Amino acid sequence: MNIIFLGAPGAGKGTQAENVSARYGIPAISTGAIIREAIRNGTEMGLAAKAYTEKGALVPDEVVIGIIKERLAEEDCRKGFILDGFPRTVPQAEALDKMGVVIDLVVNIEVPDETIITRMSGRRVCAGCGASYHVEFKPSKDGKTCDACGGELTVRRDDAPEVVKSRLDVYHEQTEPLKAYYEKAGKLRTVIGQVEVADTTRLTFETIESGLLPKKADLYDTAQKRGSD
Repeated sequence: MNIIFLGAPGAGKGTQAENVSARYGIPAISTGAIIREAIRNGTEMGLAAKAYTEKGALVPDEVVIGIIKERLAEEDCRKGFILDGFPRTVPQAEALDKMGVVIDLVVNIEVPDETIITRMSGRRVCAGCGASYHVEFKPSKDGKTCDACGGELTVRRDDAPEVVKSRLDVYHEQTEPLKAYYEKAGKLRTVIGQVEVADTTRLTFETIESGLLPKKADLYDTAQKRGSD
């Protein structure tokens, strides 16, 4: 199954993508993470991206799409994948379609802007590996360092309220039109974000399993297999 997660910055789509990845054994692919990985690995598209990032410029669509194409060709994507943070615009979605990538379901995590602004002020990010935490919803064990690598947890400049508001404005202008694009294709399902992350996760699983009804038995088989490993 091939899934796209949509949602405003701070809506929690990354957390839900990780949960779905763990349950069904398919990789959650974050655009930012794979761009950094491609740069570290020195791939053709990674070197192209590096030329832009070193100048502080945005990586253009054709390079991002090339990196996505490289990533989806890897063996772990053979049974499916989750895209988190891509596409960001309708032209990117159209480019994905032209690549021949079939998307089975698009899950939109819907959370009010006011809630997101409050939520993001509590976010913390590992300075070492980039892992994301939250002081209330997903704290690290000691609240100061990363559980994965021991790096210091920091507050990103992007999580300041005025910056979050600006990012939300960009989302509504550039990314939100994707909801209409995928709704027209009959692939969009919306999950209303809940106060408790576990409740949002439950609704997300229900949405995926109902949205992929013909493959429901396969989904349960995969989940049960992983549970018995």
